Amino acid sequence: MCTTLTSISYSRIGKLGLGSFKSRNNKPATSYRTPKDGHMSEVVVTSQQNLQNLVTYGSRNSLIVDEPGEIGGEDAGPDPYTLLLAALGSCISLTVTLYARRKQWPLEQVTVRLRQNRLHAKDCQECAENVEGYVHRIERSVSFIGDLTEAQRARLTEISHKCPVHKTLTSPIVIADWT
Repeated sequence: MCTTLTSISYSRIGKLGLGSFKSRNNKPATSYRTPKDGHMSEVVVTSQQNLQNLVTYGSRNSLIVDEPGEIGGEDAGPDPYTLLLAALGSCISLTVTLYARRKQWPLEQVTVRLRQNRLHAKDCQECAENVEGYVHRIERSVSFIGDLTEAQRARLTEISHKCPVHKTLTSPIVIADWT
C-alpha cells in the first residue's frame, strides 16, 4: 500500500475471516458511533426512472444517484464511485477539522482531491501479494489553509490517514445479505 502525502492505494486483497472482527479484548467489535440498535447508519436505495436511484437516509434526507449520459443515465446526480470518493474526502476533512479544533490550531480550510481507477493486479507495483483480477486505486491530495506551523501541517497530514472511512476501506469488509 502506498502511503505518501499525495497518494494512497485502497485495495481489497486477501481472504476474509469472520473471526477477525473482534476488538482487542476479544469482544465483538463495535463502532465509535453505535446507536442503540447496534448499527452505525441505514441507507435505503430505491430504483426510480431509467438508471436513477433515490437514496434516503436519516429522518428526512435524500439524494438522487445516477450514471452519466454517455453510459445511459441522465447525469441527475453523482454516480456510485463519486459517492465513495465523496464519503472518503468528507471524512478526511471532518476528521482533520475536528482534530485541529480540539488542539485550537488556526486551520481555516481543508481541501481533499480524490480520483479512483482500476488496474490489473499484476500491474500493481505497490501490491505486496501476487493476486488475480483488479485492484482499485484511490489517489488523494490533502491541503490545508491557515497559519499553521510545519509540525502542525505534518500532524494534520498524519491524522488525515486515520479517518473512519479510510480505516474501513483499508480493513477487511464483509457484505452480507440482510433479511
